[in-house]
Parts: sequence; C-alpha cells; structure tokens
Amino acid sequence: MISTSDFRRGAKIEFKGEPYEVLEFQHVKMGRGGAFVRTKMKGLKTGKIIEETFSAGEKFRKPELTERRMQYLYNEGNLYCFMDTETYEQVHLTDDQLGDTRRYMKENMELSVLYYRDEPIAVEPPTFVELEVIETEPGHKGDTASGGSKPATVETGAVVKVPFHINEGDVIRIDTRTGEYVERVKR
Repeated sequence: MISTSDFRRGAKIEFKGEPYEVLEFQHVKMGRGGAFVRTKMKGLKTGKIIEETFSAGEKFRKPELTERRMQYLYNEGNLYCFMDTETYEQVHLTDDQLGDTRRYMKENMELSVLYYRDEPIAVEPPTFVELEVIETEPGHKGDTASGGSKPATVETGAVVKVPFHINEGDVIRIDTRTGEYVERVKR
C-alpha cells in the first residue's frame, strides 16, 4: 500500500480500479482542519490527466505493473508494432498509448513496454536518444554554442530547439523527458 505521505513525482497508484502516475502533489495543512494532499495524476491506460484531493494518510494499492524490454519494429497508420526480445511475441500499440514517446522512436530501437494485468498500456523511451537532424536553417560564421536557438526537425519528425551552430546531418542527443536538446554527438 502507498500512503499519501509517500507520494513522489512518478509514483504509481491504483485509483478507482485504474493505474495512475502522480505528476504533481502538494501537502496542505490548514489551521484547524485536517491535512490533505492535492494531486495531479495521469491515467496510464487512457493518458487522461485528472486532479484529485485526498485526506492525509489515505492509502492506495500499488498497481500490478510489469515492464518488458521490446524492440520497435514498424508502424502501420496509427498502429505501432513491438517485439518482445525474449519471446519474440509481437504487440501492436496505438498513437494514444504511445503519446509523445513516438516522437523519439526509431525502427529497431529497444524500449520498455509497461503492462497492467498482462495488457500493454504504455511505452517508456530511454532517457536520452540520439537522432540525426534532417532539416534546419544553415549555421553562419560567428554562430556560437551559446546564445539563441532555432528549430530543427530530426529523423523521427520531432521538432527540437537547437543552438545556431547545429546543421543538417548532425547527430544530437535529446532528453525524452523534456524534449530538449542536450548536446551534439561527436562521430
């Protein structure tokens, strides 16, 4: 069981029979009244974000979540095919189940697929991915690594703000948690 005092960003709880991830939480203690916890949570199955208020000390079950390493193979329309690297079983997930993760997926990339009661519900990408810039404005003499940014489209179609010195063909490292440019990768 997980108590509201154990809430942390990323904590997973079972609420109303569904798995949720705590995005934000705030412990509030009023002068004479009892303490409570305001939370913002994301439904792991639906992706829907809700706000709830709980009494301090309220307890929740841990959801039955398992993680499997899978390789992303290909997509057909809005279905994405993954293969379990141990059993070679193939699973198809939708755009909604992937969310923003699909912006950072390349074919043959290994990812963690989250299962709830033996049903795939979400995909967690690696923290950092290395992708090639396929379209951006050219850099000019005098552009430096600091000061300003421009949009760049990477091979997966995601648009990332990059420094002016980044050119087409460069490989960059992106933080998938924030979607931000981290550094240029030296080859």
